[in-house]
Amino acid sequence: MTALAARFTLIRAVLFDLDGTLLDSAPDLGAAADQMRVKRGMASLELAHYRPMAGAGARGMLGVAFGLTPEHPDFAPLREEFFANYEQCMTQRTTAFEGIDALLAELAARQLPWGVVTNKSARFTEPLTRAMPRFASAGAIVCGDTTPFSKPHPEPLLEAARRLTVPPEACVYVGDDERDIVAGRAAGMLTVAATYGYLGRQGDVAQWGADALINSPGELLQLLTNA
Repeated sequence: MTALAARFTLIRAVLFDLDGTLLDSAPDLGAAADQMRVKRGMASLELAHYRPMAGAGARGMLGVAFGLTPEHPDFAPLREEFFANYEQCMTQRTTAFEGIDALLAELAARQLPWGVVTNKSARFTEPLTRAMPRFASAGAIVCGDTTPFSKPHPEPLLEAARRLTVPPEACVYVGDDERDIVAGRAAGMLTVAATYGYLGRQGDVAQWGADALINSPGELLQLLTNA
């Protein structure tokens, strides 16, 4: 058994990023931004334009829709308009990725607690997760504003581990963004990159430094089973 496989045998809890890892929320995020374009007489963009940047939230969606960065003077008011649009539609098209419900059911069967660590603020995370029964079994849901820090800082992950009463080194963190892997490593957790997620425009996932890559949710179970 390799040293990495041996570490997987010690896993006692699984933590996940939310958007792009558990949930495919890109259709609702993209719709909220695209509504703003159409309102201004601009052409609608297909979801494929928005999907890669969905993990970056308002910053990513406004960047696609209007080419704006957070430094632009119009960014703040447009962000609030985007937030208002998203609040109205965030459960209309968002679904779990294929295989997620089976994965969560198997974690429950193995009595492995699980939780969520997301940079999405509580304003959106709480109503979204309340609307989806699958999250009733989550032992911890840590939002972007739960602690004074957000990822890539490790504190949100450490807070989730505390809530689950599991040492960080006995947790694995699964995410689809490089900052997820940076945060997980800084927290002393095993890290898994979900290559089926949004990934942003960040080059080669293999260069992120994750302990493992998975192309589907079911492959996480294989990692835990084969350890």
